Amino acid sequence: MLVERLGLRAALRTPFRRLSGGQQQRLSLAMAVVGRPELVFLDEPTSGLDPQARRATWELVRELKDDGVTVVLTTHLMDEAEQLADQVIIIDHGRVVAAGSPHRLHASQAVGSLRFEGPPGLDLESMLTQLPPASEAREVSAGTYVVHGDGGPRLLAAIAAWCAARDVMPEGLRTDRRTLEDVFLELTGHEMRQ
Repeated sequence: MLVERLGLRAALRTPFRRLSGGQQQRLSLAMAVVGRPELVFLDEPTSGLDPQARRATWELVRELKDDGVTVVLTTHLMDEAEQLADQVIIIDHGRVVAAGSPHRLHASQAVGSLRFEGPPGLDLESMLTQLPPASEAREVSAGTYVVHGDGGPRLLAAIAAWCAARDVMPEGLRTDRRTLEDVFLELTGHEMRQ
């Protein structure tokens, strides 16, 4: 039952204006999906919700999608879009600046990064000559290195080959997975908006 799933049982006799913001949000969601419509518009459905209610809302949205309901979701929460959306449209100042699946949007912004630990003071200028064009490398703290560039397998192979040629073991070599929020910031800028 929708009332149970959204944690509204205790508020059944409470007037809407006396409900908390989270309860009002959950009630609005319940009213939007009652009767399993074919199309649902959800505007910031998890705004003001605690983590449990947020997860319950995500699960409800997934079930709607699985049942063939088209869900149009607006959100500023990129992790929410990443979890729930099949297609994402990023809008900046009223213009569409990107559209596609979360996976495609990740791939469209090729810059990624790799991190590893090694001996302090590695010759990063020498490393850069072996990396794909437009790569950057820096030692962020003694013996900890971050390399930005085309985050694909070529970058990983080039770093591994450079290290092997110098008998350097890149400890803890890992890729930093870019999030949809990273893509959003790259496309729209990092500055606060008025």
